[in-house]
Amino acid sequence: MPYTSLTTSDSSITPQIMQDEGTMKAFQSVAQSTALAVQDAVDNLRNVNTISSTAIGVAMAQMLAVPADAEQYTPIVTAAQALATSAAANFLVVGQNAATVLSGFPSK
Repeated sequence: MPYTSLTTSDSSITPQIMQDEGTMKAFQSVAQSTALAVQDAVDNLRNVNTISSTAIGVAMAQMLAVPADAEQYTPIVTAAQALATSAAANFLVVGQNAATVLSGFPSK
């Protein structure tokens, strides 16, 4: 079996090896955490888009059903569109921040 820092005796594990392995493990942990944050943001974006699309669809159906009352549904459509836009902006911020955190963390 080849010798690695994990299979050699404790006397051959240098402080540099310990530091390098600790740094790599910390980087992997940070990478996983940022990936989870981005995944949560994707889930949020998907859910908000579903809600927004549903609200717009219901409002449009009401507008078509009673054209005389169509104006009262315009604020609902506008609010649903704004919600989707806000969720997309939030997703971008989370993604950029996750990338910034990960790129600023030493991998070696």
